[in-house]
Amino acid sequence: MSGTYQVIARKWRPQTFDDVVGQEHVVRTLKNAISRGRIAHAYLFVGPRGTGKTSTARIFAKALNCTDGPKADFDVNDPACKAIAEGSHLDVIEIDGASNNGVDQVRDLRETVRYAPAQGKFKIYIIDEVHMLSAAAFNALLKTLEEPPPHVKFVFATTDPQKLLPTIVSRCQRFDLKPIPTDLIVERLKRIAAAEKIKVSDAALASIARLADGGMRDAQSILDQMISFCGAEIAEPDVLDVYGLVAAEKITELACALGTADHRKIISIVDDCDASGRDLVRLLMDLQTVVRTALLDAIAKGGRTDQLGCVSLTTEQLTRMLDAMREGESNVKLGLAEKINFEVTLLKAVEASRARAIDSLIKELAALAGEVPAAASSGDEKKKG
Repeated sequence: MSGTYQVIARKWRPQTFDDVVGQEHVVRTLKNAISRGRIAHAYLFVGPRGTGKTSTARIFAKALNCTDGPKADFDVNDPACKAIAEGSHLDVIEIDGASNNGVDQVRDLRETVRYAPAQGKFKIYIIDEVHMLSAAAFNALLKTLEEPPPHVKFVFATTDPQKLLPTIVSRCQRFDLKPIPTDLIVERLKRIAAAEKIKVSDAALASIARLADGGMRDAQSILDQMISFCGAEIAEPDVLDVYGLVAAEKITELACALGTADHRKIISIVDDCDASGRDLVRLLMDLQTVVRTALLDAIAKGGRTDQLGCVSLTTEQLTRMLDAMREGESNVKLGLAEKINFEVTLLKAVEASRARAIDSLIKELAALAGEVPAAASSGDEKKKG
């Protein structure tokens, strides 16, 4: 049994365009390119980890090299598609830029691109983490990219496009994959849990999705770990305990304490979270998300919101609060006294939200000053009389 076990992230990896979650703009463009025969020679997929870059590259390779292809609605049971999924197709070559970053591998690639495909219509090179290639390897690749044979297609994937040469980027069609929204991650995890016969509460799924930060693969790996930890039933406290997360209600309660400047409550909640071994760095990130949501609400409502407690806060106050938290982030992450730095960051955020911006004060004073001279001059005239 142990020999056949496959981790959830691999077992549930997208196999067709319809399986790809949260990247509709990429899927639609690739499908249209295939149906209209407008297939470029090089594609660049950019995005955070676990958002589907390599999976989409493999699906694209299946669409191009399937039997009777290229076609977007290929059959996953087609022998060519199965071979690509298993990594055994002769014409779909995957290169890991992180481990094969030398110029020799790229020179080998330059030699092999000249040969016609052995099985499919195209020879497809998928280079993952392409930004890890050395400068010499980039320059060697550039020559091939400039004038590739018509049967060759390149698909590059990277988490760090800034490190790519502009000359490489300019020769590719670029697609930016976005972090996957929490609700879509929850929806997919529900389907996986149902298929795997695992009972997971909605609150537990929400916590897993929050922890995944927009990465579907991370979310699936976390679910896998929780199944190992809990068995067939997973509840929110289990996820919170394993990963040191703070419950969503507690985060909201702390955000409201910031909004109402309740210093005693802030310290009490931090003490409680620290005593129960919660991750304070993670708590600060989650807290910023809550404050940002309140800020967006204030902007939508014309400048004020009462989302943080019963008090009404302005966009200026929330912006200052968020800015103070962001400034304190590195101290909490890297400082020696994590708890003290966290408390100081929160208290500074409260003070920042209470402070008035000097320019808005000047505007108010100027408005008042505009009214005062008229009243003062009329008083002076009375004295003269």
